[in-house]
Amino acid sequence: MFFNSKKYAEEAEKNHRHNLQQEPSMFNMISLGLLATFGPTRIFLKMHKRHIINQAKIESSSLTQVPIIYFHGFRGGDYTTNVMVHQATKDKGNEKFLKVTVDLLGNFKLEGTWTSDKHPIVQIAFRQRIVGIYGIDYYLSFVLPFLAKRYNFRNYIAVAHSLACPCIIRTEMKHYSSKTFPHLIKCAMIAGPFDGVTYLGDIPNVNVLNEKGRPTMMNPHYLYLLFNRRKFNPNISVLNIYGNVLDNTNTDKFISVVSAKSIRYILAPKAHFYQEVEVRGKNDAEHSWMHDNPFVIDIIDKFLNLKK
Repeated sequence: MFFNSKKYAEEAEKNHRHNLQQEPSMFNMISLGLLATFGPTRIFLKMHKRHIINQAKIESSSLTQVPIIYFHGFRGGDYTTNVMVHQATKDKGNEKFLKVTVDLLGNFKLEGTWTSDKHPIVQIAFRQRIVGIYGIDYYLSFVLPFLAKRYNFRNYIAVAHSLACPCIIRTEMKHYSSKTFPHLIKCAMIAGPFDGVTYLGDIPNVNVLNEKGRPTMMNPHYLYLLFNRRKFNPNISVLNIYGNVLDNTNTDKFISVVSAKSIRYILAPKAHFYQEVEVRGKNDAEHSWMHDNPFVIDIIDKFLNLKK
């Protein structure tokens, strides 16, 4: 891997000085994303002292709290989950929520409010957002314990879009035996690429599911989930929403129906509850629209018991 250490150091120093809301440079996103992708190179990310900008309020509570945490995927941002988060606060009857902006150097900016009710709403924004599955895995490996320790919770509910979907499942499997790492109890997944992305290892209408729902072709990420399925806690409830724009590709333009549905074979036999919803139509089921689709959000908020 070619790596300009001087330029990286300059970008890293800029990263400390600038507001975490500010968009990092493309070099910053790609170089730090690459470092986060490979285990041995993550040491360079951990060498930096963590900075926390805390502008958030904490409401005291005597309840055992289980936050609802919203995650975006590759090239996403707070705009990915904004509509879902604001509708959730409306359905819950409390407009306050906690926004967490985080970078791969471990810096955090906390804004808004950790509410006193049973299910505080948390929106995560990854600053280096051009990261693959291993990069998001790395984010989750330190973001979740940081929040759990700071806000004193042991379990959480996840709402994830796109590449964040397989990552929350992978993270749960990796830490299934940990008594200190926060654990999933419920997850709503939108447009998850569990067995490949269209034209990046998943050619439309080539891969198929057999009568049991098992895909005939499985990429390494899917195989990881398959081989570790026994580590998935049977108390977790799962909602899997995927799209089909009803053209000749059987995709949401980015993720095939087969890739999105393939997780059923792994999780459905294990999960406490498993439900799939297919969204159809050119104007309703496109990958980058589904997270703002009122029909999808309504299903999710009912699943989360925010809306009756």
